[in-house]
Amino acid sequence: MASSSVSFLMLILLSILNLGYVNPPLDPKLGIHHDMNAPLSHYYIYTGHNSYLTGNQLSSDCSDVPIIQALQRSVRVIELDIWPNSDKDDIEVLHGRTLTAPVALIKCLRSIKEHAFSASEYPVVITLEDHLMPDLQEKVAEMITQTFGDMLFSPSESLKELPSPESLRKRVMISTKPPKEYLQSKEVKEKDDTKKEAEQDDVDEEEDEDEDEDDEEDPKSEKKAASEYKRLIAIHAGKGKGGLSDWLRVDLNKVRRLSLSEPELEKAVDTHSKEIIRFTQQNLLRIYPKGIRVDSSNYDPFVGWMHGAQMVAFNMQGYGRSLWLMHGMFRANGGCGYVKKPDLLLKAGPNNEVFDPTANLPVKTTLKVTVYMGDGWDKDFDQTHFDTYSPPDFYAKLGIAGVPADEVKKRTKTMDDNWIPSWDEQFEFPLTVPELALLRIKVLDYNLSDKDEFAGQTCLPVAELRQGIRAVPLYDRKGEKYSSVKLLMRFEFI
Repeated sequence: MASSSVSFLMLILLSILNLGYVNPPLDPKLGIHHDMNAPLSHYYIYTGHNSYLTGNQLSSDCSDVPIIQALQRSVRVIELDIWPNSDKDDIEVLHGRTLTAPVALIKCLRSIKEHAFSASEYPVVITLEDHLMPDLQEKVAEMITQTFGDMLFSPSESLKELPSPESLRKRVMISTKPPKEYLQSKEVKEKDDTKKEAEQDDVDEEEDEDEDEDDEEDPKSEKKAASEYKRLIAIHAGKGKGGLSDWLRVDLNKVRRLSLSEPELEKAVDTHSKEIIRFTQQNLLRIYPKGIRVDSSNYDPFVGWMHGAQMVAFNMQGYGRSLWLMHGMFRANGGCGYVKKPDLLLKAGPNNEVFDPTANLPVKTTLKVTVYMGDGWDKDFDQTHFDTYSPPDFYAKLGIAGVPADEVKKRTKTMDDNWIPSWDEQFEFPLTVPELALLRIKVLDYNLSDKDEFAGQTCLPVAELRQGIRAVPLYDRKGEKYSSVKLLMRFEFI
């Protein structure tokens, strides 16, 4: 009797699911609902790394196509590595000292202008990794000015506070090192060339110098080029001459952007965790993948997010768990590419203390998740895709990504030989920092003698989950939504 009643319930739920009576887990009517009038430093910003690459970091083509695709996903920070062409009379975009085939800078700039606001009206930041001589810097300045015109945000002096996303709607900003800092960093590098890490081929991307720089350029010409180029830089970048403490120094009269590699961040959080958070309350921190990630893989974004890093730069052309988390984070706030950081990362306490991501905090809320059933695989996959002679054996894995205290993994039982698995299982996730939590969901087909086969995934921002029974669409490995595959789930906060 119990078995038949459960089957009857699942039949009803399946009918509800397929008739479309159930709303999605995130409210599409909510749209952009975060306060967009705070300084840029108060937001996580959807950020790309080497945005022009079509594949791996060593030999893939450079193109404007992945830039366009990123902008259409609401990515708001586009990175361009700019180098002289072989005749040293024009500028190309490529990953330097590799076999990547270049693309013309002007083509990338024009594509950015055309597609910058196709998915979001909030500002696009172009970060330049500059390997140019002064005469070509002047040419870049002309290109940028002519391409973007009034769209370009170019403050007349260094910013004391970053403007808000709202005030910069449909504007484009340039971020790179000013020419003077460019030359200073060269002197520092010549004096201190002792770093020999595995990622040395990708040494701090913004501290590389142009090896072919001509020291006999006319000083007046250099000064003019530097002035034109510097004038376009809205967000100044650079590390300075000192070590980590100096890099993280907060200047109340000037804001800036600091870039750290993935390994540099991991070391920094061990010794300067509080300083990083204080720095990111006013300034921008960009994190980028270590150089040995030649396959365009990514890293755990939460190391940066927990410490307030706004620009966690990812290889958007890759795929895998880390990129799924990135997609999940930026499904929040209407998918506009800007997500307001939690207040706990923006404010200091009465004794100037800041948030400690490793602290043992009390549970704020508990997310209760019921996984009822799944459907749609028989429509989106060939009948023999999972198993040649029988229906698939699906199970679901659920987990929380967030601060270390909240991270946990759970799974359902395996439903043998069924295209429409009905699990009807409940899970509870106690959360100490729900504002930073993502709910991870992945479905796999169990295989006795081989690796379990991927059958869909999604990541959802916990803070924006709608309570009640919801139809949860699943995505493929690259983050593209399946046409039919979805889970029927219930979300409750207790």
